[in-house]
Amino acid sequence: MNSIHDMGGMAGLGAVDPEPDEPVFHEKWEGRVLGLRFLTSQWIRGRNMGSHRYELERIPAPEYLRMSYYERWFEVLVDRLRRSDLVTETELAQGVADPQRPTPELRPPSSGDQVSAARLDLGIAPRFQPGDEVRARNMHPAGHIRLPRYARGKWGQVVRDHGLFALQDTDETGRRGGDFPQHVYTVRFNAQVLWGSQGGECDSVFVDLWEGYLEPV
Repeated sequence: MNSIHDMGGMAGLGAVDPEPDEPVFHEKWEGRVLGLRFLTSQWIRGRNMGSHRYELERIPAPEYLRMSYYERWFEVLVDRLRRSDLVTETELAQGVADPQRPTPELRPPSSGDQVSAARLDLGIAPRFQPGDEVRARNMHPAGHIRLPRYARGKWGQVVRDHGLFALQDTDETGRRGGDFPQHVYTVRFNAQVLWGSQGGECDSVFVDLWEGYLEPV
């Protein structure tokens, strides 16, 4: 994404202010949102909702910045349940299921569903090896992509091959054209390559990137 939702973050938003001894959840409702996310995933399956991350990126930028982390998750969850007709507006307003409505049926996965993020064992050979110099492609597709904007077009060095994983990118509708299993590598970028004189001369940034994001130098 080339917007406020860019997974690499953006400059100009102020200093990072870590919270000492930060709890897992700041409010009880945040844990409930996480639980609901996992509980409802089986019902969302097969209803062509697209990826969860892409749904987050559809939130308008001003709202995205105003919301807390789990407020965004709750926004996406409610929107998905509403659009898939799993709940009605009346049920959402009252917090009670309509006993007159039939229980929804579980569906098999569809092409738009979240594919597994687990490592795959498919015997596909890697294109790159540790020590290879590579350049992150300067790509700006519509939809969801996990190549941070600050690394695009910059060169680095492969330090580790993590094995095969299904590509998590989507098109502009949030749908995947296929799983596209490919190797994921940790690539080391010199900070000055990324940010010029603002980067520390001896500092490095390590980024995990899918093979399709990389090209040989």
